[in-house]
Amino acid sequence: MSDDRDISLPQHSSHSRHWRENLYVYPVISRRSKGLSIGINVNPDTACNFDCVYCQVDRTVEPRVRDVDLDVVRSELERMIALATSGRLWQEPQFAGVPEERRRLNDIALSGDGEPTTFREFKECVQLVADCKEAAELRDVKIVLITDACYLMKRNVAAALEIMDDNQGEIWAKLDAGTEEYYRLVNRPNYPLEHVVRNITAAATMRPVVIQSLFLRLEGTPPSYSEIGAFIDRMHEIRERGGAIDRVQVYTVARTPAEDYATALSREEIDDLSKRVEQAGFRVETYYG
Repeated sequence: MSDDRDISLPQHSSHSRHWRENLYVYPVISRRSKGLSIGINVNPDTACNFDCVYCQVDRTVEPRVRDVDLDVVRSELERMIALATSGRLWQEPQFAGVPEERRRLNDIALSGDGEPTTFREFKECVQLVADCKEAAELRDVKIVLITDACYLMKRNVAAALEIMDDNQGEIWAKLDAGTEEYYRLVNRPNYPLEHVVRNITAAATMRPVVIQSLFLRLEGTPPSYSEIGAFIDRMHEIRERGGAIDRVQVYTVARTPAEDYATALSREEIDDLSKRVEQAGFRVETYYG
């Protein structure tokens, strides 16, 4: 089991999607990336098919822009890559305190203020990222998709995943629950849990996926022992159906959530939960709030 217990940076508590005058592209020091992640917000309208109780997106604020202009995305991404690779980014006040070992560009992440795979030009955006990465000779930099997994098998999304496969792509698929009841309490989704599991399985039969799992307290109550058991059963189900799970990211609430009754687990609770997942036969990365 690996963890980030010895590295806690002020930048980890701020994942702002606003950078200067940019509309879509922003830099983040990501705990889970263990370095710099360049984010692309392909959902600036804040629309999402989940309404997670722990979501950090403030939907009471009017979006600066609702549509995505891929020409602008390309221009912003090229400039951000130049800032990162030249070292000029680390001269910015908000990044000046980042230790040397974390001053590495780990990935370009398709994420944002909603579910990225709902973006109608998702495939074209992935190709754009691959082209920019190639032009900058960043062959070892990943393309990360952070997703709730509901649309992984849509035709244009599946085609985009194939582009990712050829360009150091990695799917971080959300799975926060093992039972339908708990899933609906935490994620407040528009699809049943079985749909999510089927989509993760289908994607994982083509390439290994990363499971991203946020566990928390709901009105002071942590997930039950049986709920964690059901969560582990779901991952075994994915494997039994032929899906490959590279690792499981276990983490908790780290920033201001949508609902104030959604609060972080303690380090001890996260450690115990991670150990149980690891003992079930999965490689685990542990992150704290």
